Amino acid sequence: MPKVKVCVLRTAGTNCDKETAFAFAQAGAETELVHINSLVQGDKELVDYQILALPGGFSYGDDLASGKVFANELKCKLSAALKKFVEQGKLIIGICNGFQILAKSGFLPGNKDFEQETSLIINDSGKFEDRWVYLRGQKTENRRQKCVWTKDLPEVIYLPVAHGEGKFIVKDSSVLNRLKKNNQIVLKYCNAQGKSSGYPDNPNGSQEDIAGICDETGRILGLMPHPERHIRFSQHPRWFNSKIKKQGDGLTIFKNGVEYARKLL
Repeated sequence: MPKVKVCVLRTAGTNCDKETAFAFAQAGAETELVHINSLVQGDKELVDYQILALPGGFSYGDDLASGKVFANELKCKLSAALKKFVEQGKLIIGICNGFQILAKSGFLPGNKDFEQETSLIINDSGKFEDRWVYLRGQKTENRRQKCVWTKDLPEVIYLPVAHGEGKFIVKDSSVLNRLKKNNQIVLKYCNAQGKSSGYPDNPNGSQEDIAGICDETGRILGLMPHPERHIRFSQHPRWFNSKIKKQGDGLTIFKNGVEYARKLL
């Protein structure tokens, strides 16, 4: 059986592409690092892949704002190919800078005109936050699991963050209400007990402690924490503790995406 093919899209300033590709490989996929110019120029085609991954980093130095230039490239140069990719039921994940790109290009939270309705802005702390955080998923909200990427995650997981512009905000209250109504809020910052706790458990001041959202289909996921940095137990800061499970919390996310694509795409 052919392996699921993942396009890990990169450009100048991307620096988590190899780790993201490795994580997908560990989940059983065939991965390829693709520069955005290869898609724009037609040397590569999105249609050849089942999953598109936008990894972390500082695309174009975040010179205009985090992920803004890359987001404009997607909208202006690749919108038709991306819309077709989404219409075919394929999967997209954006991690850290990738989440910023998806939000600023309008692919998250998603609307018919791909209008930007959310953003990731400068942390309330005014500084770069680089540490591990606890996250609670949809299960603790006692609501139907929607996002295919986060299926069967533990109620509380532990992943690292590394960002200066990670505060999630919405355009207005109607957008936030829609996210809640459609069950698109996938991950929230919390303390070790799974409770909302403010800073530093919420490292950036995100509204409603939001750390990750999906689109209405559950196939497009954006999150600020880095699942690719916790796929092995030895990456955990307390790895020497015998209670730490052998598989990192982040690997489940990649396995979910690959398994979904293998069965349905």
